Amino acid sequence: MAKIKSFAERIADALVEDGLLSASQIEELLERQKKEGARLVKLLIDKDKQYVSPDDLAVCMGRVLNVSPINLARINIQPEIVELVPRDTAHNHRVVPVSRLENKLFLAMADPLNVLAIDDVRRITKLDIAPLIASEKAITEKLTAFDSAKSGSMEDIIQDAEKKRDAENDADSIESVKENVEEMNLDQLAASSEEAPVIKLANLIILQAIKDRASDIHLEPFEKVMRLRYRIDGVLIDATPPPKQMQLALASRLKIMSNLDIAERRMPQDGRMRVKVSGKDFDLRVSALPTVHGEKMVLRVLDKSNLSASLDKLGLDEGTFKQFRTAIDAPHGLILVTGPTGSGKTTTLYSALNELNNPQWNIITVEDPVEFQIPGINQVPTKKEIGLTFASALRSILRQDPDIIMIGEIRDTETAEIAIEAALTGHQVLSTMHCNDAPGAIARLDDMGIAPFLISSSAILSCAQRLMRRICSHCKEPVTYPAKMFEDLGIDPVIFDGVQLFRGRGCERCKNSGYVGRMAIIEAMTITDQIRKLIISRASTREMAKLAVNQGMRTLRMVALDRARDASSTLEQVLVTTSAY
Repeated sequence: MAKIKSFAERIADALVEDGLLSASQIEELLERQKKEGARLVKLLIDKDKQYVSPDDLAVCMGRVLNVSPINLARINIQPEIVELVPRDTAHNHRVVPVSRLENKLFLAMADPLNVLAIDDVRRITKLDIAPLIASEKAITEKLTAFDSAKSGSMEDIIQDAEKKRDAENDADSIESVKENVEEMNLDQLAASSEEAPVIKLANLIILQAIKDRASDIHLEPFEKVMRLRYRIDGVLIDATPPPKQMQLALASRLKIMSNLDIAERRMPQDGRMRVKVSGKDFDLRVSALPTVHGEKMVLRVLDKSNLSASLDKLGLDEGTFKQFRTAIDAPHGLILVTGPTGSGKTTTLYSALNELNNPQWNIITVEDPVEFQIPGINQVPTKKEIGLTFASALRSILRQDPDIIMIGEIRDTETAEIAIEAALTGHQVLSTMHCNDAPGAIARLDDMGIAPFLISSSAILSCAQRLMRRICSHCKEPVTYPAKMFEDLGIDPVIFDGVQLFRGRGCERCKNSGYVGRMAIIEAMTITDQIRKLIISRASTREMAKLAVNQGMRTLRMVALDRARDASSTLEQVLVTTSAY
C-alpha cells in the first residue's frame, strides 16, 4: 500500500514541479526541519534564507489544496465587506473578507485548513465561507491598511498623494522625482513639510508606534518604494508604507520636529523630540542616515513608564536580587551591566539610580545620549563635535564632588581608566559594556589595557543581561516536547520533570505572535576573593564562569530555563535568547 504523503511533502513536490526548488534544496530543507523542529512552510519563507517568495508559496499551497490564490495588494475591498468580520476576529485568525456573492463570503486566509477560523467567521456572519489563499504578509498589510483607513489616515494620505502624481510612465516618473529632489530649495522643502497630509502622516506613524508598544520606528527609502517597520518586543514588523513621493517631505517634517537641519542630507544627524499621547509624555530619539535612495529615519520611542521605581520590580530571581542589592548598597566600587544593544542595560541602571535617588547623594550621569530625564539626578549628554566625550566629561564630574556616577558606556581605555580610578577613590560607579556574559566584562577591561590588580580592586559586580519575550496570557496553552529534543539541544530533561511547559497560540491581543512584552533576565557575578585571584592571574573567562557558578552564580541559560519552568516564557525563547557555556 502506497504511503500517503503529508501536506508538507505535497507542497515540496509541487514546488519542485513548478521549478521553484531543486531536489537538493528539498533535502536541505528536510535536514533543517529535523534539526530545528520548525514547520516546513515556515522554513521556506524564513527571512534568513528565503527559498521561495511568500506569494509563490501561496500559489503553490492553493494548487495543492485546490483553493484559489488571491493577490490582496491589487484588490480594492469595499468598506461594507470589511465590516462583515469584526476587526479582532480578522486579526486573530489572519483572515480578510474579500467579497460577497448572495449567501457566500469569499475569505482570504493564510491557512485555508484552519477550520476554527472558518467556523468562527461563519457563525458571526451567518454566511457560507469560500476560502481563498494569500500570503500571511499580504494579509497583515491589508489588515493594517483597514485599521489605518478606519482612523482616517494612511489610505486618505496615499490617495491625496496619488492625485498629485504625474500621469507618466514609471521610468519617466522616477527621473522626474530625482530631478525635483536635487532642485528643491529650502523654502520648498520647509513648505512641503508643513502641508496637512505630511503632518498627518508623521503624527499617524508615531501614534501607531506608541499604540503598538513599538520601541523603534524604521522608515527606509528604496528605489521605487518606501518601507515602514515597527520593532515590537524586539522583532521588526512591516506596516503599511507611506507613498514614495512623500519621502523627502516626511523626512523634513521629522527633522523639523526634532530640531535637525533639513538642508543637510549628506551627513548623518541625531536629534530628539517629545510628544504627548493620552496624557503621557514620550521622548523620541531621531537618527537620520543617508543612503543611496535618500535618508533612512529611525525613531527610538522612550517610554518613562517602562522604568522601574526600584530593583524589586525588575522581576529578578531572589539570588540575583540579593547580589544586586548588596552591590548598590556598597559605599564604593564598579558595577558593570553588559549585553548587546537593546538588551535593557541602561533601563536596569536607571532603575538602580531611581532607588539610590536621595537628596543626601550627589548623583551625576554621563550618557550618549540621555535616554530618560530623571528629576534629582544631574545628567550630562556627550557632544563629540565640541570635544565633550565620556572621558572629558568624567574628569569634570570628578571635580563636582559626586557620590554616585553612571557612565552610559565604557567604550575606550581612557574612559575605563577614569571609571576605575573613580571607583578606587571612594565613588560608586555604574556603567554598561558590550560583552556576551558577566566574566567577559572583566576580560574586556583587561583587553583595554587596565591592569588586572586595578580591575580586581575596583569591580564589585559584573552582570550580563538579555530581554526575553513573555507568553501572551490570553492565548497561553500547554505544550509537550519529546525528550530527545531536550537532549539534542543540550538541555537536561530532568529539570522539567513534573513541569508543564506553555506557549502562546496567537491571538489578536498579541498580533498572533504568542508573546506580549519582554522581561529582563540577568546573570550576576559577584567579585569574590577567589575570583579576584583569577583576575590577577589573567585566568580565562571560562575558568572564571566555572568558579562563579560553583559559588552560586546563575547563568543566563539557567535563569531563562527558570522563566520557561514558571510559565513566564517559552522553551523557544530560551534557545533564541541565551547560549550554553
